[in-house]
Amino acid sequence: MLSCFTSLIANPRLAPTPTPMEAELPRSVHLVGSVPLSDAAEVMSTCCGVLGKQLRRVPDGETGERTNWIQWQRDILGAHEAIEVVGEGKNAQTVMPRFALRPGFTGEVAFSDLGYLSAALESYATFRQLKDSGEVAGQRFQVSLPTPLAAIACYVDSSSQEALFAPYRDQLLIETDAILDQIPHEDLAIQWDVAIEFAVLEGLFPVWFSSPFEAITEQLSDLIDRIPDSVEAGFHFCYGDANNKHFKEPEDMGLLVSLANAVCGSAKRSVDWIHMPVPFDRSDDAYFQPLAGLNRDGLSELYLGLLHEQDGVEGAGQRMAAADKFVSDYGVATECGLGRRNPTTIPDLLKLHAAV
Repeated sequence: MLSCFTSLIANPRLAPTPTPMEAELPRSVHLVGSVPLSDAAEVMSTCCGVLGKQLRRVPDGETGERTNWIQWQRDILGAHEAIEVVGEGKNAQTVMPRFALRPGFTGEVAFSDLGYLSAALESYATFRQLKDSGEVAGQRFQVSLPTPLAAIACYVDSSSQEALFAPYRDQLLIETDAILDQIPHEDLAIQWDVAIEFAVLEGLFPVWFSSPFEAITEQLSDLIDRIPDSVEAGFHFCYGDANNKHFKEPEDMGLLVSLANAVCGSAKRSVDWIHMPVPFDRSDDAYFQPLAGLNRDGLSELYLGLLHEQDGVEGAGQRMAAADKFVSDYGVATECGLGRRNPTTIPDLLKLHAAV
């Protein structure tokens, strides 16, 4: 991986001389969620130590069983008395079980514990310790949550999705409400991870509802409106990262922008941030052109996931030059979470965030 500081020294033209205002206001940085370090304490202290005030919200790294996003929810689905395995599916060459309601099951389907509340409370205790010690200074504690549709559309057979969606959603919202009740709002930021929705909109994942764009807009608007204004709330838009591959290469940012406009336009509260991915091989104007139509009225912060360790500062500069033609005032990020990377690469990758 190209070290960002080595790149700056070797390629000074890639680090444009900032104006006095730019020097005072470094570009803001967003971390999607997963960071493959040993635990939440190491994640938070490392990220805040490298990025400082450029990082407005710090995640807990989704370490341990949460490393591979929602894969740990398969055990919860598989252990439910009303659910059985009916086959296998595949996403980016990853084989996944397919679940369905057991034939003849007549009881009420309900979920009791998805694990997101306990994970958030445990990590928040670490956040408070680091904040009290000064290792976290000014950042909010970022809780990244999957949308209710994620596990259902990804792992449940289409014949049972409608029956399982509502109870799964209800339990996830119960845990979200408990997070809101038990973590001080001035410390908290909630991110909804929106990935499977784009697979649905691209026609790759079957779902039970019609008019997917309208239905997903309504679902996401309801989720963001669930979070009170006293808590920061935003979205991570994603085209997947299983085995470091997208489920589909986006043609451009058109669908990302269309969904952002629709959700921000229908939500009752403002959206504090949206993160959008930029593939490694896209530094062309055509990819970024739809950003010209992004409505920022209901959106406070935009983050473009244009940082890639393969080409460091130089590649980021090329993508930023293309993006700058269509949008201004944006922060930077990687395309997805960092969880699937080698932990030894994380310090240099964080420095890359700071360098651009």
